[in-house]
Amino acid sequence: MSDIIATGAAVPARPKNSILVEDKLMKKRNAAEARFKAYGIAAIAISLATLAIMLWTIFSDGVSAFRQATLTFPVTLDAAKLDPQGARNPADLVKVTTVGYGTLLTTAFRAHLQEKGVSTEGLDDKAVGDMISKAAPAQLRDSVLANPSLIGTTKDISVYATGRIDGFLKGRVTMQTAERDANVSPEQLQLADRLREAGILKLQFNSGFLTNTDASDQRPEASGLGVAIIGSLYMMALVALMVLPVGVAASIYLEEFAPKNRFTDLIEVNISNLAAVPSIVFGILGLAIFINFAGLPQSSSLVGALVITLMTLPTIIIATRAALRAVPPSIRDAALGVGASKMQTVFHHVLPLAAPGILTGTILGLASALGETAPLLLIGMVAFVANYPAGPLEGGVMDPATALPVQVYSWAARSDPAFIERSSGAIIVLLFFLVVMNAIAILLRRRFERRW
Repeated sequence: MSDIIATGAAVPARPKNSILVEDKLMKKRNAAEARFKAYGIAAIAISLATLAIMLWTIFSDGVSAFRQATLTFPVTLDAAKLDPQGARNPADLVKVTTVGYGTLLTTAFRAHLQEKGVSTEGLDDKAVGDMISKAAPAQLRDSVLANPSLIGTTKDISVYATGRIDGFLKGRVTMQTAERDANVSPEQLQLADRLREAGILKLQFNSGFLTNTDASDQRPEASGLGVAIIGSLYMMALVALMVLPVGVAASIYLEEFAPKNRFTDLIEVNISNLAAVPSIVFGILGLAIFINFAGLPQSSSLVGALVITLMTLPTIIIATRAALRAVPPSIRDAALGVGASKMQTVFHHVLPLAAPGILTGTILGLASALGETAPLLLIGMVAFVANYPAGPLEGGVMDPATALPVQVYSWAARSDPAFIERSSGAIIVLLFFLVVMNAIAILLRRRFERRW
């Protein structure tokens, strides 16, 4: 018998409200939870909508950069004009300039239009020839110089149409805008319609967008990402070679071997501060040290890689230390308990288990660095580069180059709408590289991940 019953004390009454029935306080709490859930869903919906709008804008404007208006017609490479001596001597062939090849193209183009019965009413020879890209004579000249046996033959060629004709086929240029445009006339657009009906003018896949070098403002249709892609690959390869060993070694020492004192605390604070420094500060540092002091060539892939390495190194160290710290202490204790040394414990047990996190952090850091623009602008990589850098074993990392984000900035700053289209196309290529790098990070994590 309990003391309460023995003393005759009153038994507390049961609560009138059951936990299965909502009271006012519970209703208020449930309503707050429902609101919070609705806020979360709304935030996710807004984020996805913003992302969808951004991607739609980029792809709708940039996909057309992968297609280009081309003119296809036969050209007779007259030996009397290209090689009067008939010796096929390279020194003599070089003397024929692009002006001579341009005249050859214009003559062949007009002759083909007459043969096909395409009317050129209202246009003189110059206006008809102006529909051919200014890059076409140089491309034909390079082909002949590379293969002199073409001289004297008739060859079907496909050359770029001008940027305005390309814009007309893509809906960017209209008859109304042509009336106010000094670079194209309504009569030329009408001729473009007739050429398209005759099968001479077509929109085709533009592989040159990925392989050509940059072009001047007068030849937007011939501009490409070739130098930017090579420069980005050179930079990322050099950054990986420099940042991975240095970053991992520094992280292992700070996390596993360094004594805990004020000096190491100061190093850790500085690493965290460096990770938050704006990227443009690293560009100023690279300009002052690597170019002005060390005398390295401006706009080279090596200088860009050094600047990106300094910027990425703190992030890699922080990510690597987090991966090492995530390994359970029991792994270290077990290894030390069976007689392993400190170094054997770290390199035989801790490091393999932390490898997925280290590789993932490194690749994501490199992917983030691939999109940096500000530091590269300060070291001159925004300069116009018309030649490919040499191979990596031939000192190509010292040659002038540019990078994908810088090329996007350069094209977006130009006034011609054709360059704006190419800027969006370059963003698509950059996004492709970022997706590939993130996919590699996921695959490496799954490949090397271990359970304990």
